[in-house]
Amino acid sequence: MGERDDPQLGRRAQSGRAARLMELLGLTEEEICQVLDVDPLTLLSGQLDHRGELPILLDLLDNASEEAGPAVLRRWVRIAGPSGRPIDALLLRDFGAFENALGELAERGFVVKGGGTSTS
Repeated sequence: MGERDDPQLGRRAQSGRAARLMELLGLTEEEICQVLDVDPLTLLSGQLDHRGELPILLDLLDNASEEAGPAVLRRWVRIAGPSGRPIDALLLRDFGAFENALGELAERGFVVKGGGTSTS
């Protein structure tokens, strides 16, 4: 029986995916809710089946996670790059801009340049 056949299994899988995204990028609960456009109760209950961007974001981050590791990704997401801070693109739900920023990171060889974490 798979996720599609067992709604509870599907909710656990979606919650696990959201937790993985939070861990990879060091997102707060408030940030993950904004990225996924859900309220905290929906997040906690795992009712994220309608959130198609979640598996796509994780797929995009898989290679970067293997190459750079979560610590680098958590730092990178909050540092301004050529197109701004990747966290800002995520919070605005501009997934194309986030994907472009991830591509820029890969082009640099997964090297994070820049100073501390600005909060503009």
